[in-house]
Amino acid sequence: MPLFEVETDAHIIITWAQDEDAARDVLAEAYPRDKVIRMTKRPRDTWVISKGALGLTGRPTDPCNVARDCLAKASGDKVHAIRLYMHETGSDLEHARKAIESNMVMGW
Repeated sequence: MPLFEVETDAHIIITWAQDEDAARDVLAEAYPRDKVIRMTKRPRDTWVISKGALGLTGRPTDPCNVARDCLAKASGDKVHAIRLYMHETGSDLEHARKAIESNMVMGW
């Protein structure tokens, strides 16, 4: 079954569907008020997010573990977690923000 990437005005949904109409049905059921901006049939049946695109490569420590630890110490407070991440890794604000936010999305 093909994998579709559906971008709406509020979300990016990755879903398996038989065809484009079925992918739209999944969207309509989950987010009925969203308007489709872009729909792409992925060339493979997997979804990959590049750590390089997030600026998370070339570090001796695992940034995901550090970011999750900072989020836990900050009790989920994003701003505090970013500060902790900057302090623990020596990262700049932009890198720390990307690391913390990407881990918040993953459900640390």
